Amino acid sequence: MAQTPTPHIGAEREQIAGTVLMPGDPLRAKFIAETFLEKAECVSSVRNMLIYTGDYQGKRITVAGGGMGMPSVGIYTYELFHFYDVRQIIRIGTAGTLNDKVNLRDVVVGIGASTDSGYAGQFGLPGTYAPVADFDLARAAVETGERFGIKTVAGNILSSDIFYNEDQGALKKWAGMGILAVEMEAAALYMNAARAGRRALCLLTVSDAPFRGESLSVEDRQSGFTDMMRIALEIA
Repeated sequence: MAQTPTPHIGAEREQIAGTVLMPGDPLRAKFIAETFLEKAECVSSVRNMLIYTGDYQGKRITVAGGGMGMPSVGIYTYELFHFYDVRQIIRIGTAGTLNDKVNLRDVVVGIGASTDSGYAGQFGLPGTYAPVADFDLARAAVETGERFGIKTVAGNILSSDIFYNEDQGALKKWAGMGILAVEMEAAALYMNAARAGRRALCLLTVSDAPFRGESLSVEDRQSGFTDMMRIALEIA
């Protein structure tokens, strides 16, 4: 195992828990730590990518910002899996729904993560790899949502490298394949977890419906995020 700290994470190995919750925004990591964790300590602030470790109902948990897009998440998840011996990473974020059956504030459980990224090319596989979540984590998320009365929808999501796409019909094509929602990180997380032999899951609060011209208010975004956090913390 490589020496810590790393070029991107300033923590010592023992300062990172075996379970990591990963929002994209480092300020969201700070909010989660201060709101939900006891004895939360900032263990890394390299490049202002904040990482906290604390306790939740007797469980030691790290909350780490992962940045935006697969190159950024790819770096942080790789280092956490390989250098800090993290067992599982649960990405928590927002997404835009591409499916008529998925509504604002629903929590999407990303069973699989299709992608337009070339991230899998590094592995030299003789075919097309299908990035998938850990089944036990995904099942636990769905069951926890049912127990808490939170609507979850499980299925395939899209991890896209492109936010402003010249092909304005691209999302419609993905929707035609049953994709539930679009985000920008899960596929890299799932591939890194698979290569490391670790567990990963992506949970997403639906904040926008681009085909319907709908989006959550600031207040509804916060309440929807809290629902997702209840699930993530319970299964962590």
